[in-house]
Amino acid sequence: MSDTETLDIGVLGYRFMGKAHANALARLPMFFPDAPNVRRHTLIGRDEDALADAADQFGFEQTATDWETVIDDVDVFYNLGPNHVHAEPSIAALDAGVPVFCEKPLAPTLADAARMRDAAANAEVPAGCAFNYRFVPAIRYAKQLIDAGELGDIHHVRGRYLQDWLVDPEAPWAWRMDNERAGSGALGDLGAHTVDLIRFLVCEHTGEIDRLSGQLQTFVDERPVYGTDGTIKEHRPVTVDDAYTAQIEFENGAVGSLEASRFATGHKNDHTIEIHGSEGSLKFSLERLNELSVLTGTNRGYETVLVTDEDDPYVDAWWPPGHVLGWEHTFVHENYEFLSAVAGGGPFEPSFATAYDVQVVLDAIEQSDSAGEWISLP
Repeated sequence: MSDTETLDIGVLGYRFMGKAHANALARLPMFFPDAPNVRRHTLIGRDEDALADAADQFGFEQTATDWETVIDDVDVFYNLGPNHVHAEPSIAALDAGVPVFCEKPLAPTLADAARMRDAAANAEVPAGCAFNYRFVPAIRYAKQLIDAGELGDIHHVRGRYLQDWLVDPEAPWAWRMDNERAGSGALGDLGAHTVDLIRFLVCEHTGEIDRLSGQLQTFVDERPVYGTDGTIKEHRPVTVDDAYTAQIEFENGAVGSLEASRFATGHKNDHTIEIHGSEGSLKFSLERLNELSVLTGTNRGYETVLVTDEDDPYVDAWWPPGHVLGWEHTFVHENYEFLSAVAGGGPFEPSFATAYDVQVVLDAIEQSDSAGEWISLP
């Protein structure tokens, strides 16, 4: 650490996730006064002009085009780049004793995820994976209900993540459609979130996912690359899935279904979790992220709970009851937890080991699709 007061943060990546985390870092001292002090030290990217503009907008003191030159100058390294650049910079930072916060999925392949898990295990600093939906207050409240036994024995879970940004076959090609860079499509991009949430919520009570059957589907095999004048320069192949489905069985016999699609017309960012137990059920949708639908006890139907009271998780840091939170607040919460772990020398979840376990499930779904059969997990 550069001094006892401030953590210098280096961030690789300045687009979607770079902006989300930079916003979270800026909000921390205003709403979480007990959070460690941080300095947005260095923003890392390849395009010098775009990088300079982003650094100015996000409040970073300096920029760099080579992540290797930054690791020794910062106290914490955020890896927010495309999936194929998750492994090497993260491992190098951990080997140097620098805490790492990495976007999901952990890596494009299970082998790379294992390397990252092992590097984290050998390091004496926190290594966290950015599954930000764990930090939605309604999700935390749902876990409290499940852990308190309000739902009884868990019998069935459903998880779906639906988007529609690729429905148009002329939507432009992007790195997320390339297997070498992304690893998978809807499965890793969206399904990783669902698998992590389900494991977070129920696996203490059901055991781990024991076996599964999965299917992947690609609906459009190639997509256009547009020039600056708006005309099509070329078409590139789509080498990942557009959608996946899976049936799962837990160690205790509970069952579940998972799906994600980037072709679900009319769904912008619909991440829905349903959990059914012997004594009750609950439902959560990211599109109504301040609400949790709950059925417990003698109620004949679901009750919609607005999770914005002061005693609800994280809410006391924000606004008066009923003044709802949004998607960006989940990043503030996870940054608060991770940086507090760094400053205090404690553990953080979800760790690289936990993110690896998610990757095991994703890999098994791909194996099942390829083999056309149920796969037992190790």
